[in-house]
Amino acid sequence: MSVIKSPTGKKLHCKSWQQEGLLRLLLNCLDPDIAKKPKDLIAYGGRGKVARNWECLETIIGTLKNLENDETLLIQSGKPVGVFKTFDFSPRVVMAGALLVPKWATWETFYELEKKGLTSYGQSTAGSWAFIGTQGILQGTWETFLQVALKHFNGCLRKKIVLTSGLGEMGSAQPLAITGLKGIAIIAEVDKNVIKKRLLSNVIDIMVFSVEDAIDIAVEYKERGEPISIGLLGNAADIYEKLFEMGFIPDVVTDQTPAHDRKSYIPSGILPEEASSLRETDPVKYEEMFRNTIIRHVKAMVEFKDKGSVVFEYGNNIREQGKISGIDAFNIIPNFASEYIRPLFFEGRGPFRWVALSGDPEDIYRTDEVLLTLFKNDRKIVDWIDFVEKRFSFHGLPSRVCWLNFYERALFGKIINEMVKSGELKAPVAITRDHMDAASMASPYRETENMKDGSDAIADWPVLNAMLNAGCGATLVGVFQGGGVGIGYSIHSGMTIIADGSKEADFRLERALQADAQLGVIRYADAGYDKAKEIVKSTLFTAKVIS
Repeated sequence: MSVIKSPTGKKLHCKSWQQEGLLRLLLNCLDPDIAKKPKDLIAYGGRGKVARNWECLETIIGTLKNLENDETLLIQSGKPVGVFKTFDFSPRVVMAGALLVPKWATWETFYELEKKGLTSYGQSTAGSWAFIGTQGILQGTWETFLQVALKHFNGCLRKKIVLTSGLGEMGSAQPLAITGLKGIAIIAEVDKNVIKKRLLSNVIDIMVFSVEDAIDIAVEYKERGEPISIGLLGNAADIYEKLFEMGFIPDVVTDQTPAHDRKSYIPSGILPEEASSLRETDPVKYEEMFRNTIIRHVKAMVEFKDKGSVVFEYGNNIREQGKISGIDAFNIIPNFASEYIRPLFFEGRGPFRWVALSGDPEDIYRTDEVLLTLFKNDRKIVDWIDFVEKRFSFHGLPSRVCWLNFYERALFGKIINEMVKSGELKAPVAITRDHMDAASMASPYRETENMKDGSDAIADWPVLNAMLNAGCGATLVGVFQGGGVGIGYSIHSGMTIIADGSKEADFRLERALQADAQLGVIRYADAGYDKAKEIVKSTLFTAKVIS
């Protein structure tokens, strides 16, 4: 298998930049510098695939290269199924991924259908070709821990110790975010190779092999008032239990292991390299080990909370897996989205991303300069850009992410398009977002848990979001299932627009970026949140709201 990397520069391999941008994003998801298992087409999250199989990937690539400017390619769970004559302003790609009829929406049914080659799991941004590596989750992680600091520690994590787990593609953002906010991170990771990878990429500062060493280092840096990230080799359940038994109570406890997926979470008592074999040779034993480990893991988190730690689930559905296994912590441990992120959704603020299709980092640095000029009075934006420029190196196509509201996204998107048109940027820019956004995610154990009006499980909004984005001319739209928390637990939508400097792109960006985020404000206003109700009445809000 040859190494996959996105093309760079100005040369087109497709019939326009709309198709070319999507092709480059697709290939970027499999860049070995950012993808978890590129040879298996897995970008991140244990099983998040960009295409169903290699044959499908090759067909998608070939189809994008020959796709006309008034045609739309349909992707069914990672498989290209047809090209339809549409309009110049229509999406070039429309997707649906891992969608199952609700009664059959279980991992067991999914695995059965996957074995038959009928579906694939795209997580969120893998399936929608918008994965950009660690930075993609870093901004959301930064925002989360910033909100934790604001709510519990007067806005700063200095001298605060955060215990968490998982240094995979999603969890790898944790040490950077925590130390960026001046905190001390102890991150349990069961795979030694993953810790080494994070060391080599400067994501973590140090690796240790014993709980005692981790404590000694954390306490030393706490006394000095300096940040540090410590990668601690071992199973999360074992480490959490031992820390608690030793009387070590961190200030904050969370977890980002892939607990939502039994085939990715490693039970206590076996090494990562042994897990795959045991799943096949003795699935009953593996399931028993999984359940026992999850119980111990959740129990330790509850015990830390009882002793005064700030404890929350970080979106991996570990509470649900605990409940299935025999320990119910839903009324004890909150989830991060409803506890810390939801107020940002009220104003349509979310994970806006842009990717330099030129491959030149200078294109991103130039947009950073413009962003800092536009929003120089927003301390959070200024601090974030300053931090990420100093601490984060680009992997794959250079990209940036920043949480902007509906007005800021549309304004900045049009400015980027003008920069492309004028030649200030060397090539077009792909504008996209994470699926963890105001209108694009229905997830009752995460983004939409404990909604004010009880609408936790209403999945109309992400479906409406995708249809609205298609109507507004987004270059790619899609609806998916299971991102973040697993099959049966979420419905979500993705969108991408290619800013190619054209007048048509101006229209696409203005309409889609406004509509995409404004629908989120309407969603929360409809659910009864006062802040969202105020915003829909503001002069900047362009959508007409029917009360």
